Parts: sequence; C-alpha cells; structure tokens
Amino acid sequence: MKVRNNDALRGEKLQYLFTILFILGFMAFFVFLVLMILSMRKHNRIPIKYVALTAACFAIASIGMYGMLPLPSTPPQSSGTDQTEKHKSGTAATEEFKNKFNAAVGKYRLNSLSITRLNMKDSSDQDTGAFEYVFNDKLRLVGTLNLDQKMQGVRLYGTGEVSKPTGGILLTAIAALILTTNNEYTYNDAQDVIQDIGLLDRDVSQSEFDGATVRNGYEYRFSIQDDVSIFEITTVE
Repeated sequence: MKVRNNDALRGEKLQYLFTILFILGFMAFFVFLVLMILSMRKHNRIPIKYVALTAACFAIASIGMYGMLPLPSTPPQSSGTDQTEKHKSGTAATEEFKNKFNAAVGKYRLNSLSITRLNMKDSSDQDTGAFEYVFNDKLRLVGTLNLDQKMQGVRLYGTGEVSKPTGGILLTAIAALILTTNNEYTYNDAQDVIQDIGLLDRDVSQSEFDGATVRNGYEYRFSIQDDVSIFEITTVE
C-alpha cells in the first residue's frame, strides 16, 4: 500500500477547491448574464449591480480555471547545483593534472610535451568526466575522472611503427606521466617503473606485448593493440 506525502494531498485539495470555484463562478456568471440581458430588454438599461456581479463571477470562474491547469514540472534546484559543483571539481582536477604534467616537463626539459589546454569530452551518458589532449598526429592523451571528479586514470595512445623498440617522444611522454602521478619521484624513479614494465630490457615490437607494474597505489601498463601503443595509469584500490 502506497502512502502519499503531504505535498501530494495538499495539491489534490487545491485542485478540488479550484474546481469548485470554477463551477460555481461559471454558473453564477451565466445566471447574472441572463438577468442582465433580461433587464436590458425589459427596462432598456443595465443595472450596475448586475454588471458588477457578472464581472465578479467571471473573475472567480477565471481563477478557478487557472488553478485547475497543471503546473509545469521543474527539476529539483539541487540538480543544477550538483552539476555545477561537479563541473567545478572536474575543472580543478584537470587543471591540477595539467600543471603537474607541465612542471615535470619543465623540470626535466622534456621538450615538445607541454600541455596548453585540456579539451573536456562529452560524457553525459555517465556520471564521470573525461578530457583529451593531442600532442601531434601520432600521440594522444586521454584522461578520466571518477564519480567524485578526481583523477581515475590516464592513457597515452601512440601510433607508428610498432615493429621497432619503443622510444622517442612516446617514451618521454610515458616518463612525464609517471612523474605527474608521483610528486616525490625523480626521473630515475620513472626510469625504474619503465624498466619494471619491461620496456627497457626487451624488444617490445611484438604485437601482443603487455607489461605492467604496480607502485604506490597506481598500476602502470604498456601494451600494443592493433598496431597502437597504449600506456595507461590507473588507480588501484
């Protein structure tokens, strides 16, 4: 058995009241309108009281009719506020990520890798956020935020000749991302992570390569899928 809340009951009572006002007002308006017409035919004039009463009844009927109309439904005010707050939180998270990445690039002089502006991606189908940055036609960065609008993971997509060992700007970008997720790391620490994954001690030109390591609550993984090199960092529960 469903129990209706007070707002629903109050709304039903108001609808009932407006319906009564409309019916009574319309009936009285019709009666005084007829009396006014008959008086005009009989006495060739219209009494002021009939005009006033007819107008008053018309006003009452109009109020009742207006009250009977369904009110437009409006979304809760908190919904818009929540979306605004999430947008602000997501912007703050991506801005922090960009600043950390650029700081690592500047500190270790990793040329041609600085981020100018992260592009936010549409994620209306999920309650999360996403961003993207294109370094060049062969290197792209994609990041995701969790429900709390905090950094959940980042991915590097590199296209090119995968039959050769990984190196160049892709390897430099991998090091920059590792430094971004660990404020205390030095460039040597980033190199150690890359070594643990297996990028430095073996030929990774095979199409099914998949190496990973976990450090300080993050999983670092490098794989080659469909001739695309993918490096990703995700949080580990």
